[in-house]
Amino acid sequence: MTKESNSIQDAGNGQLNEMTLDFTKTLQAIFAEGADYTKKSVETRLALGEKLLGAKSFDTVIQIQTEYAKTAYADFVAEATKMGELHSELAKAAFRPAQQAITAMQGIQCTK
Repeated sequence: MTKESNSIQDAGNGQLNEMTLDFTKTLQAIFAEGADYTKKSVETRLALGEKLLGAKSFDTVIQIQTEYAKTAYADFVAEATKMGELHSELAKAAFRPAQQAITAMQGIQCTK
């Protein structure tokens, strides 16, 4: 019985370390992606301001704003998709140790 307990504890410790690494990597990816998107968004808005200041007519202003809105929406949807995938990976990383522990426990129970 103690042999099985030790093997379960060792497996749990390894899974905890693995989960921590997966969690950390995924969180870093989420933060990096958010920072990149923010930087790109600020740069795009600054460029928009410069274009609007250089506009000669009202029609040009409307055209510039329309193009910006389309681009900003497409960028937002792409970013939301990326963030959704990263958060999905984070959830999978969080549940992976529990799934592995259940699988390991089922394997021990089946061998008895």
